[in-house]
Amino acid sequence: MSLIAMVALVFATACSTATSEENLPNTDQSAAGDKPLVLTTFTVIADMAQVVAGDHLTVESITKPGAEVHEYEPTPSDLRKAENATLILDNGLGLELWFERFASTARAPHVVVTEGVEPIDIGDGDYTGKPNPHAWMSPTEALTYVDNIADAFTELDPDNSDTYRANADAYKDEIRAIADELRSAVATIPESQRALVTCEGAFSYLARDSGLTEAYLWAVNQEQQGTPRQVVELVKFIQDNNVPTVFCESTVSDRAMQQVARESGAQFGGVLYVDSLSEADGPVPTYLDLLRHDVAVIVEGLTS
Repeated sequence: MSLIAMVALVFATACSTATSEENLPNTDQSAAGDKPLVLTTFTVIADMAQVVAGDHLTVESITKPGAEVHEYEPTPSDLRKAENATLILDNGLGLELWFERFASTARAPHVVVTEGVEPIDIGDGDYTGKPNPHAWMSPTEALTYVDNIADAFTELDPDNSDTYRANADAYKDEIRAIADELRSAVATIPESQRALVTCEGAFSYLARDSGLTEAYLWAVNQEQQGTPRQVVELVKFIQDNNVPTVFCESTVSDRAMQQVARESGAQFGGVLYVDSLSEADGPVPTYLDLLRHDVAVIVEGLTS
């Protein structure tokens, strides 16, 4: 019996334990009306999962909007929340450096939502040969995320499998529409200006899907960011390729990229979102909003 199937059995017998659960402190699961709690490692996956789950599951992200997901340090509150989780969804591909230790302390099984994704190698310095973990930035690869989430929920809660499948299918149609929008928008950028320069190498999948050339300061978010060598090399790329605009991500400091803009003569085009959604009242409260926002900012910057 798989781990998810075992959890599904626990879910099926939840009614028999409801009385004892009512006497517990105000846990996440009891506060959500005894719906199974699904945790995700970051907000993008949480949004995808909530769309698929509909009203049948409670979905929460371990990391909050604006958090840096690569080297996040789980809090005691996160560990307590994991004790009440029925399932945990993680990205895998080396994204969440902290997750293996976190998962070892949690009783809930976890599902890697990138299973079946064709990864792009980072191919840069110490990271050569390692997969770029930011596969959700490709609408095409995002379809695999949605399918894996629907599969996990169906195994967890077979009684609502039809709802999960229907929600996933409708959501995938929306993501495909975004992919069409992306390609059409990038097609308006002059071919000589289709170079996307960012702080982190988080846009390889988006660049591949849309025909953009990618350049960046560092391959993966890390403590040593924006070294003199990185800045010099990127300035040279910008000047050699006449790149008009550069960008940075919302979860890191843009100080090094502002320096690149000054030294290269490019303009700083603003903030892109990758590893985190915004708060509900911000510019990218959902995954679909994230894709639309990033494409709009990129196109405006590269056509100005």
